[in-house]
Amino acid sequence: MAKKRYRFSIFNDTTHEEIFAFRAYGALSIVTIVIAIMLLIASVTVLISFTSLRELIPGYPSSQTRKDLIQNAIKIDSLQNEINIWRLQLTNIQRIATGQEPLRADTLFNFQGNKDSLLAYSQEYAKDDSLLRATVLKEEQFNLSARSIKIEQIEGLHFFPPLKGVITEEYNLGIDHPYLDIAAPENTTVSAVLDGTVIYAGWDDSAGYIIQLQHDNNLVSVYKHNSRLLMKTRDKVKAGTPIALVGNTGTLSTAPHLHFELWHKGEAINPAQYIKF
Repeated sequence: MAKKRYRFSIFNDTTHEEIFAFRAYGALSIVTIVIAIMLLIASVTVLISFTSLRELIPGYPSSQTRKDLIQNAIKIDSLQNEINIWRLQLTNIQRIATGQEPLRADTLFNFQGNKDSLLAYSQEYAKDDSLLRATVLKEEQFNLSARSIKIEQIEGLHFFPPLKGVITEEYNLGIDHPYLDIAAPENTTVSAVLDGTVIYAGWDDSAGYIIQLQHDNNLVSVYKHNSRLLMKTRDKVKAGTPIALVGNTGTLSTAPHLHFELWHKGEAINPAQYIKF
């Protein structure tokens, strides 16, 4: 029986010219096709593995991507070293604060083999530091030295004028006159220049009715020759609160006016430098 023969041809559809022809006999044709397919697969595999065509496959990293990955790995390693140095410095600060010897710089290299060791070491001392802070805060809770201290200064304070009037005699230390005399109609309201507490309200033969206020920042204001006092000792007042009425009381007064003094840290200062009358 004659063997069947097969012919595979490729023709030009326009001119009907045969471009390629392939002849095969029976099972040989199947083997030939299988070999051709395997050669095709091998060729594609080689092209993808050893040429830049593989970068066209979605999800396959390009050469630039691999380069960036390497650079990022180097940066991460450098950052890890910096973090280890910071942890060592923090640990030394905590050891010094607790009276212990600080670790040497070469200690950092001893922790390179186990990066979690230095972190655990730092956390141990951080826990001790927290306990120390809690103990100190508890002991200093009622200690006056631990309380915040206000800055004792008068620059920038907003003074309320005690009254609007005419200054008849200026502040002058040269003639032993460390205060102001301000003329105003009798019974004009006298106001507190700042928030404060009345530390004295009473009568004096030479100064008449006197009222004194204690303010923050070691400031004391004094108001003399009043006709009437509107506050008593230990009263709390706000800036601008009426505290007295202008008068002509006391042997040293010759006309209705306010004798006004301003003291800072025990020294008389010129009120006109801070208050607009």
